[in-house]
Amino acid sequence: MSVDIVDLREFYHSALGRFAEQSIVVALSSLWARLPEERLVGLGYAVPYLDHFRADTERTFAFMPAGQGAVNWPPGELSSTALVFDEELPLPDSSVDRVLLVHSLEFAENPRETLKEIWRVLAPGGRLVIVVPNRRGVWARMEHTPFGSGRPYSRGQLTTLMRETNFTPGASAEALFFPPSKARTIMKMRQVFDRIGRRFWPVFSGVIVLEAQKRLYQGLPVAARASRRVFVPVMAPRGVPTTRTQPDAPKGS
Repeated sequence: MSVDIVDLREFYHSALGRFAEQSIVVALSSLWARLPEERLVGLGYAVPYLDHFRADTERTFAFMPAGQGAVNWPPGELSSTALVFDEELPLPDSSVDRVLLVHSLEFAENPRETLKEIWRVLAPGGRLVIVVPNRRGVWARMEHTPFGSGRPYSRGQLTTLMRETNFTPGASAEALFFPPSKARTIMKMRQVFDRIGRRFWPVFSGVIVLEAQKRLYQGLPVAARASRRVFVPVMAPRGVPTTRTQPDAPKGS
């Protein structure tokens, strides 16, 4: 089950969502400190995290799946958002350096096809970071956050999926060791939970953060396929006749 863009935005505007963002940013920063003059694409709902990286990049885009919906980003500037189908990204081959997947892979209709498409658009040596709910964690079992929807993964499942789609798994990190509770006491102790969790029970983190690299020494078979999606703008008028009236024939013909 996919999460609606309205629910995602409301979650990250809440206190629990802001604390979740801070915890995940710490994990992401341990893998990607800076991205100087690189081209970055976020797929899913990655805008809370793209804000922390885009200052150093050459350019940054936020791609949001059609089934989820989209919002303009960044606010107050020219929009860098695109509504896409995750198996057919509107990018040429080898055109971006980094891809960040958040609230994406767990909702993908066909995760392998999505990752193959990301492999296509990544430049040689390009890097991918995936943030997914940990199937052993508490967050994947609670439906009042976006991490409680979709398909959670174990670290072994995620690593296997990377290798099957021609990526080389690399460094990893964990985040969200505090319970997904709105109680003030729990939220005040979140940093304590995170410190203890990273040291003593990393296997039970709320999310897994895994980096992978595009392999250069092995080809990826590509089969031609027709698009399975047709996007129709929501505000498109319906029921309007499309046939054109033929002009009257000139008199005397």
